[in-house]
Amino acid sequence: MVIKIENRQMFFETNFSVRESDNQEKYIEGYFIRYNEPTKLYDGMYEEIKPEALIKSLENNDIRCLFNHDSAIVLGRTTNNTLTLKSDANGLFGTVKINTNDKQANDIYARIQRGDIDACSFGFIPLEEDVEQMDDGSVKFVVKNIDLKEVSPVTFPAYPTTMVQARMDDKERFRKRSLEIKKQKLKERLTNG
Repeated sequence: MVIKIENRQMFFETNFSVRESDNQEKYIEGYFIRYNEPTKLYDGMYEEIKPEALIKSLENNDIRCLFNHDSAIVLGRTTNNTLTLKSDANGLFGTVKINTNDKQANDIYARIQRGDIDACSFGFIPLEEDVEQMDDGSVKFVVKNIDLKEVSPVTFPAYPTTMVQARMDDKERFRKRSLEIKKQKLKERLTNG
C-alpha cells in the first residue's frame, strides 16, 4: 500500500559538532537523517527512512540548511557548496559552512557549540512509502523515496500536533484498508472454498 502526503518533517536528536579551521572558517557537522531507525511519531506509530530514499534528491535537488525550518534563516545550500551532504551506511551526514558575516548564523553556531541545540529535522515530500503493521499492533511508515527540500538544526525535536494528526489519519486509513482486504480474502475463501 502506498500513501502520498505532501510536505512532511521528521525530527530526532543528533550529535552536532562544530569546528573552526585554521583560516577562521566555522562549520556545523552532524547527521541530519538516520537510516533504518524507527522514529516514534506517537504511541503506536513510527516512521523509518530507507537509505535509497535520498538517491534522487542528492543528485538533483538544491537542498538548503535552515534553522528551525525557517526559510528566512538559510545557513547553507548545496548548489553553492556551503552545505555538503553525504549519504553513508548510517544516514545523511551534513557539513554547513557558516557565513561569519551573518550574525544569526554565528549565534546558531554558538548555541550548537554550547549544546543548547542538539536536534535536527528535515523537510521533505514523500514520493513512495510502505505501511507495515507490527506484531504489537503498531504501524510503521517505511519511506522509500523522498523529495528532500531542506535540513534544519532545531530547538525542539517534537512533532507539531497537526503533523501527528495527519499521520494518525494515515494510520486510520491503513487500518480500514487492511480490514477491507481481510474481508475480501475471507469472502473469496468462502466463495471458492
